This record gives sequence, structure tokens and C-alpha cells, in this order.
Amino acid sequence: MSEGKILSRILAALPPSRAIVGPGDDAAVLAMPDGRVVATTDTLVHGPDFRLAWTSGFDLGWKSAVVNLSDVAAMGAAPTALLVALAMPEQTAMSFIEEFAAGLRAACDSVAPGCAVEGGDLTVSDTLTVAVTALGSLQGQPPVLRSGARVGDVVAVAGTLGAAGRGLALLFDRFRDAEGVPCAVDLTSLSDAEAADLSAQLRPEPPVSLGPVAAAAGATAMMDVSDGLVLDASRMAEASGVSVSIQSDSLGLDASSALTGGEDHALLATFAHGSELPEGFRAIGVVCARASSAVLVDGAAFTGRGGWDPYNDWDATRG
Repeated sequence: MSEGKILSRILAALPPSRAIVGPGDDAAVLAMPDGRVVATTDTLVHGPDFRLAWTSGFDLGWKSAVVNLSDVAAMGAAPTALLVALAMPEQTAMSFIEEFAAGLRAACDSVAPGCAVEGGDLTVSDTLTVAVTALGSLQGQPPVLRSGARVGDVVAVAGTLGAAGRGLALLFDRFRDAEGVPCAVDLTSLSDAEAADLSAQLRPEPPVSLGPVAAAAGATAMMDVSDGLVLDASRMAEASGVSVSIQSDSLGLDASSALTGGEDHALLATFAHGSELPEGFRAIGVVCARASSAVLVDGAAFTGRGGWDPYNDWDATRG
């Protein structure tokens, strides 16, 4: 099919544009009453970021949206628009593309009502690649940065921790053939707990609506937990010139997964000591003066692998 016909099928699967000028011109025109725009971009590449053997078109559309929506929320903003660039091998089925568009739409409807796809690009590539730019509005609030954590602040999270990491481990452990090549997931072989972990990996549900709530409640720092709690907390600590002290007993029964698993896209935030945490957030530690380690767990420096770093952890030989 031609690019124009593919695009028309994608647009038919998406909700009507909410922009002043939506898809159809060279660029969209968006209303930003606040006068400021929060912008972020994330790219998902077949191989290091997803496998088609494990991921449906709907799953890929959903995840492509939410990983960006969560980053907007982490600034304290409300997502308003997505721009989606899709690079596809020539043999990509139109049904897969329509499922992808349906996943984009469902994700926006579910976690960021009012946000819509307002433009993007289509091209051909040997490697299926999705690049999404998300835009958001601060709605009159100042942005919440990683660098604002202060000694004495309460460290809190909203959303799940560890489930998506367990889901990824499940895929690698159970759904590869003898040569290590990914194979289709047999849902009937999964327990209820395993199915929930797999869903958290393929279709994460970040608490996007709580980003602006945290900002309004006075969050001093905030970020999306995409690469692992310890790794992302260390980034916040480095930016703020402090250390983050986490209590493992606040993380549930599987503290190990919660500490190092990624892709749940929880919100990690700090709030002034003595302030009331907004609904949906739970305390997991405190901000302390800079120590020898950026992150302490139960009072000791965390020295193990803290999460996912694509430059250190991606291994093409694993399928």
C-alpha cells in the first residue's frame, strides 16, 4: 500500500484531532493556554526494546504511548498530544499497523484522557522502530525537576514496582526455543500472578494522572521510574546533590524486583517532611545528606545492578 493509504487507515483508527490544526497539514497547531510546553521523546526499537514474537501491534502501540505519557507526568504536567514516527519493514501487515494505532488510542483514553495523536511520520526501515514525542501542559504549575530533593524530604512512589521486570524475566526464561529465539507466549501456561506480571511488561499502566496531583501537593522532585528504582533514584540523588535512603520493607514481599526491575513507569517523588502525601503515593524512604553512595537500602550503600542500562545490558545473543 502507498504511504497515503496506510496513513488514512491509521487515522481512521485514532480519535478525532483535538488540535486547532490536526493531521493533514505539514504540522499541527496546538493550543497551549499556559504558554509553556513540556516535551519528551522516547524510541522503541525491535530487539533491545521489544520482540514481535512477544508483542502484538496493540501492545506496541500501548507501550509506545505510555512510556512517553509517564515522562510528561513526571514533570507535573498533563499530556496533551503525541507525535508518532513509525519506521517499518516492507512486509509489515496492515492489520498490525491498525492494531498499533488502536493501542495508541486505548492508552491515551485509559491513562491520559484528553491526549490524542496529532501528527507524525511514516517511513521504511529494515528494523521496526517507533519514535514518539509527547507534549504536555503545566496548567499554571512550575515544573517538578529531578534536582529539587532536599535533605529530610520523604521519598514516595505511586504505581507498581517490580512487576514489569518479573514479566520480562518470564519472557526470557519461558518463551524462547532451544536456540534462544523468542517464540509465541502460551497464556494458558501462566498462573494468575505470572499473567499479571506479563501484562505489566507489555501494557504498563503508569499513574499519569498523579503527576499534576503531586505537583499541586508540593512535590520537590519527581521522575518516571523506567529503568529501575535504584538506578532512577540515583539519578535523582545525583541531580539534587543528596542521597536517597530506601527501606526495603516498604516495597512489599519482592523487594529485590522492586529495587532493580524497570518499565513499570511508577512515579518517584519527594515531599517536604511532615507534609501529607497525596492519595496514590506511599512513603518508601527519606532524603539524606550526600553519602558515599547515591542510594542506600536499609542504611547500607547499594552496590549491585540497579536497573536497565541499554549500553551495558543489551545482548543481541539473547534473542
